[in-house]
Amino acid sequence: MRGVSVRDALDGARTAIGASGSQSPALDAELLLAFALGVDRAALISDPQREITGPPVRQFQELVRRRSVGHEPVAYLLARKGFRSIELAVDSRVLVPRPETELLVELALALPPRSRVLDVGTGSGAVALALKQERPDLLVTGADISAAALEVARGNAERLALDVEFVFADLLAGLGGQWDAILSNPPYIAERDRADLPADVIEHEPQLALIAGDDGLEVIRSLVAAAAQSEARLLAVEVGAGQAGAVAQLVREAGFAAVEAHRDLAGIERVVIGER
Repeated sequence: MRGVSVRDALDGARTAIGASGSQSPALDAELLLAFALGVDRAALISDPQREITGPPVRQFQELVRRRSVGHEPVAYLLARKGFRSIELAVDSRVLVPRPETELLVELALALPPRSRVLDVGTGSGAVALALKQERPDLLVTGADISAAALEVARGNAERLALDVEFVFADLLAGLGGQWDAILSNPPYIAERDRADLPADVIEHEPQLALIAGDDGLEVIRSLVAAAAQSEARLLAVEVGAGQAGAVAQLVREAGFAAVEAHRDLAGIERVVIGER
């Protein structure tokens, strides 16, 4: 690719990445090339005939190889991922934050002032930190069973200068019950569906944060039971496609009488909320 244009470089990368099974080869290629050149995507679009040479060529080739052959997620290759109004550092210790998870934050914005909020399974800290960024009055804590994930979350909090405490815990164990609201994007993929996951997910993202027993509800059952024993008046849980009905029933039986499922931008019932 010595001396090729941006357009030709992107065309070749799109073909290679698309052949590997990516659902967004054009976007992947643009993000990787912009990263290699140290520019934003708009610069690529505005100057498609720009010639690229030297070290950026080799870096781009390596990134494309890792994406197309190694199936590494783009967010890991760039070591960052945007989530609502913040940018998070991410790597293979944490799940890549998804747009659908932003709905958890959106729904929590209506919490009363100075509510005590616990984000269970915080991972990179995406939900906890985005919520604190948009509602600085809230008292936000993030919990995770992965010490490695907590290292990432704490690093993000420090870099973003957001006052969120991150603690090691298995769901709510040892944390007390003094929460007004509990939010969670827990593992919810059924073991039987493991083989259907995209290669970049199953080969690189932490399985602990993905798989949850035979029906995908193993962790959610435990979470709902623990939340019922706390002071929380609100429980909001992200769920997989087709799980909202079963999870709503669990939440209702746990004593959260007002239960509602909220749809994401794709029209999927993505977050189940229970209030009491």
